[in-house]
Amino acid sequence: MADAITFEVHGLKELGDRLDNIAQEPKRKGGRFALRKAANKVRDEAKARAQRIDDPTSAAEINENIVVRWDGKHFRRTGELKFKVGVMGGAGGSAKSERYAGLPGGDTRHWRHVEFGTERTRAQPFMRPALAESISAATEEFVREYNKKLDRLLK
Repeated sequence: MADAITFEVHGLKELGDRLDNIAQEPKRKGGRFALRKAANKVRDEAKARAQRIDDPTSAAEINENIVVRWDGKHFRRTGELKFKVGVMGGAGGSAKSERYAGLPGGDTRHWRHVEFGTERTRAQPFMRPALAESISAATEEFVREYNKKLDRLLK
């Protein structure tokens, strides 16, 4: 299976100190907005990388199907905010392709074969490097947006 990418964000102590002075609901609302903005940075990088490797002769465009989605199930279970960056249509399995033809980029269930490779084709990863390359920009975006929200709340 694929290697997991984990990371830790350091240097946010000041932000944490400011959060202690604010009620829970505004934290979540501002946090969700800031987290979506940060996830959009990762999405944009993934789209740019996918566009470079998309086959121009194919009707399917992986970059058109890369999206950011709110993970409500995770939030209900743990109370933690989480967005997922992924490819619409997912793995898809052996379902009929008509079901996926209506997606903006067409039927792109083959994206995982491009990302991870097969025994006959080499891997051309675009999602994992997108996260690795944009993690600092996403973190900075999160801190900037969340600080703006906190400034408004504390005013």
